[in-house]
Amino acid sequence: MHFEILVEDQSGKKALDILIPKLIGLEHTFKVHPYKGIGRIPKNLGGNSDASKRILLTQLPKLLRGYGNTFANYPKDYPAVVILICDLDDKCQKAFLEELYAILNACGSKPETRFCVAIEEGEAWFLGDIPALKKAYPKAKDTVLNTYDNDSICGTWEKLADAIFPGGSAALSTKGWQAIGAEKSIWAERITPHMDVNNNASPSFGYLRTKVMELAGIIAT
Repeated sequence: MHFEILVEDQSGKKALDILIPKLIGLEHTFKVHPYKGIGRIPKNLGGNSDASKRILLTQLPKLLRGYGNTFANYPKDYPAVVILICDLDDKCQKAFLEELYAILNACGSKPETRFCVAIEEGEAWFLGDIPALKKAYPKAKDTVLNTYDNDSICGTWEKLADAIFPGGSAALSTKGWQAIGAEKSIWAERITPHMDVNNNASPSFGYLRTKVMELAGIIAT
């Protein structure tokens, strides 16, 4: 099977380029496509968005229509699937998933698709594997890590920054969003190689793992 994976930023791509091979093995192929933010689902699902603006949800209706047409021509013995991975942030999960499925159902030719939402943010996956985090950052503050509830809505990147960044989230926030994004990419590069995909306390990572491994035929559906 071929996996087309859509993520909202470069840090997500850096993490998934390392994690996905651990989940699917070597007999399957994949490509991770990073976007420049999550954006919003457009009101007109059939409209044409500006392709130069690489905002994930803004482009999603057009992307899924395109994948549906492309996948229809794939050989039946080597199918393809779209995996959308994005942060929930402060959205209602039930309502958000309903909106995503509405986009998919509006496609004339629906591509095989899975929606995997990180609750609250992708950094929850790093915090779900404390041994990996401590290997990357041996001086990470246990006093901060011990207060984290997996997949809780708590300001996840700030929690991680408080544990491992000099001066914590307050110091990192003063540097602006570009610096925060760059630091998130560093976290992904350093923590992800140590992660054990079979032992992660984040429920949202567990959901992604299960869906991807089912599609790859590694575990039964």
